[in-house]
Amino acid sequence: MKRTRRYTIAIAISALIIGANSIAALASTAPGLGTASTYAVLAGTTVTNTGNTVLSGNLGISPGSACTGFPAPCTGGGPGVVNAGTIHAGDAAALQAQTDLTAAYGVAASSPCNSTSLAPWGGQTLTPGTYCQTTSPTISGNLILSGNGVFIFKSGSTLVTAPGATVSVINGAQPCNVFWQVSSSATLDTTTTFVGTIMALTSITINNGATIQGRALARNGQVSLINDHITAPTSCAAATVAGPPAGGGGPPQSDSFPWILALVAGVLASAGAVRLGMAIRGHRSIP
Repeated sequence: MKRTRRYTIAIAISALIIGANSIAALASTAPGLGTASTYAVLAGTTVTNTGNTVLSGNLGISPGSACTGFPAPCTGGGPGVVNAGTIHAGDAAALQAQTDLTAAYGVAASSPCNSTSLAPWGGQTLTPGTYCQTTSPTISGNLILSGNGVFIFKSGSTLVTAPGATVSVINGAQPCNVFWQVSSSATLDTTTTFVGTIMALTSITINNGATIQGRALARNGQVSLINDHITAPTSCAAATVAGPPAGGGGPPQSDSFPWILALVAGVLASAGAVRLGMAIRGHRSIP
């Protein structure tokens, strides 16, 4: 009987550990942006703009302070516009935002990968999770993000979109929950429609007529803009997902389903079945 109990406990603990690790791997955690969340554009060295770019959110530069094509303290007096935000050029607020960005970048970079497929990210429908590429992914066509949860895209080098590429959200997915961790620089080509927060180690180039529901945050380099529209998202709202996901990195990351309780119930049921089986076996072995 003691041996049976030991077997039961060992199996239950092993199943619990494996199940907990599986859930941890599936569930991606949003990297907290801190004060950087209020910025539509943040650069390390300079921000340059040509044309009627509109930013909804703060514009910041640190440790540099140079910016052109926006109102003072930038040079050129426009024509870029900063709506519902402030320009922070080399001040304490921009420095703090860069500090918070560095922390968020590290969290995203350490997120466990749900997928390491080298297939292009464009032209797919993906569910919440962390998607990793060691190469330089190019997004072309339409990338669809489906389901309420966190999406993290990790690029081992650059991130590039083709002209006219789109990233769109459906079934409860929200721009505030989409993050792009880029180990080098990012380039969004002309008329790209993009979703999510770009966190680039070096620079970000946004070509003519691109639209971002998200942020362009560069840690060490510059951000260049040409007649673009960038809207920093507010905090995520509660979302309800109707129906199963279309495919991708894991179960929908909704807080409404008690995954841990389901796991514990499954483990206890498995342990009980094992114990019953061993008891029956022991009973049969008695002469």
